[in-house]
Amino acid sequence: MLAAACAVVLAGCSLLPGLGTQAQPEQRSGSLPLPAKPAGTVEGFGAQQPKWQSCGKSLECADVYAPLDWAKPGGERITLRLIKHRATGGDRLGTLFLNPGGPGASGVGQITGNLQGATSDALRAQYDIVSWDPRGVSASSPVRCLTDRETDERLYGLDPEADLPEGSDEWIAAANAEVRKYGEACQKRTGALLGHVDTGSTIQDLDMLRAIVGDPKLNYLGYSYGTYIGARYADRYPEKVGRLVLDGAMDPTASLAEVVYAQTLGFEASLRAYVSDCLGTRGCPFTGGVDAGMRQIGRVLQQVDEKPLKGADGRWVTVGTLITAIITPLYSQESWPYLNDLFTQVPQGDATVALQLADFYNDRVDGKYQSNSSDAFSAINCLDYPRDQDPATMRREAAELAAAAPTIGKYQGYSGVSCGGWPFEPVGDRSAVRAAGAAPIMVVGTTGDPATPYRWAQSLAKQLESGTLVTFTGEGHTAYGTGNACITRTVDDYLLRGRVPSSDPRCS
Repeated sequence: MLAAACAVVLAGCSLLPGLGTQAQPEQRSGSLPLPAKPAGTVEGFGAQQPKWQSCGKSLECADVYAPLDWAKPGGERITLRLIKHRATGGDRLGTLFLNPGGPGASGVGQITGNLQGATSDALRAQYDIVSWDPRGVSASSPVRCLTDRETDERLYGLDPEADLPEGSDEWIAAANAEVRKYGEACQKRTGALLGHVDTGSTIQDLDMLRAIVGDPKLNYLGYSYGTYIGARYADRYPEKVGRLVLDGAMDPTASLAEVVYAQTLGFEASLRAYVSDCLGTRGCPFTGGVDAGMRQIGRVLQQVDEKPLKGADGRWVTVGTLITAIITPLYSQESWPYLNDLFTQVPQGDATVALQLADFYNDRVDGKYQSNSSDAFSAINCLDYPRDQDPATMRREAAELAAAAPTIGKYQGYSGVSCGGWPFEPVGDRSAVRAAGAAPIMVVGTTGDPATPYRWAQSLAKQLESGTLVTFTGEGHTAYGTGNACITRTVDDYLLRGRVPSSDPRCS
């Protein structure tokens, strides 16, 4: 029913041997000592002195306060979890904030599990690297909705609307009812925080964190949805922009339907690239040309849509789960071989790899969800995106998706129902950003990025008054940290020395 939700941008996935998940910090859960309660003013929150404690090799963690509602800084407080890797060199430039994307991804988990992949040796030498779990996420005051068992039932259960004609008024009503029930569970367990996890509030949190570390301007490296945080920050606080890198850029003007449409086309194109690369190699499950291979994938999807697979543990692989399993390896070209196993097993009725891939995407390990990323993702998006629930509009958009992406498009329609019964109205808008008067901002786009299409990077760079586009010609989601020497050199030269290229280097 909510298959379209899996197409909305998430942090990039990097599959590891054995489908391992990112390591978590030693003190990921539970509270840390808090600083003295800040005065109930914006300035008071920025003056906090974190009580840093060791939380892993060369890492320190701390909790700080933030207002639940920035319009009422004297009211209820929440906490934010920070993590820091201190600069290893003598010529310190200040703090570089990182955000891995999502929405709903843990910045603490990124630093703990992938600091070397997210930053170069040179950056770690001259910057304190700091990340945080945004409000609503993981070790910060979290959105809480369902138990692990309930989450399994929602993500891996059979579709309760399957017997209704998709797109019918009855189907839409049933879908909205399911979202309403889910939202009510979130509101019951989360409370007032559920209405204050929007990106606008996170931007104010980030400016508070900048003040807490004592930097007059923000230096920032954001990936995927993290580029949206960075772009909106720059637009709100252009005078506080230091050196900002936005890698795997989102287009701030894109509606939810436009995001789903662009990403569906991106994943369809990436799937074609995978099939093209696979054909003629050992273990490739396809025969014929690329078009024939895509038709074979289409038949596998139809087979599962008509008759879901049941895993050894009793969970179901529905067509929505299979779509999740397919897009997970498409985030990184190095992970494409997992698709060979997937498309070999599923036609034989074997759900093993499909469940492993979907579990990785959903951060599920040994039956336990390691984070609240799925719940936070829904809560943040439902506040950020204006809603269009007109049935005729959704039917038209679904038909356009099916025509534009003939393999996976038919399973990605009706994104409007994903927040149809949500208990809080959206507060975000999709206006363009300018960041008038800001220092140069670097926007990095990958031509074959399935999750944040290259044209979004082009659009963002044009919207920003001081935007500079850096292109990576290649496949996969985001570019920095992939080992490309040109991208590493260009980004590091900017973050370390403030140099922006005179023209797009077109790295490859």
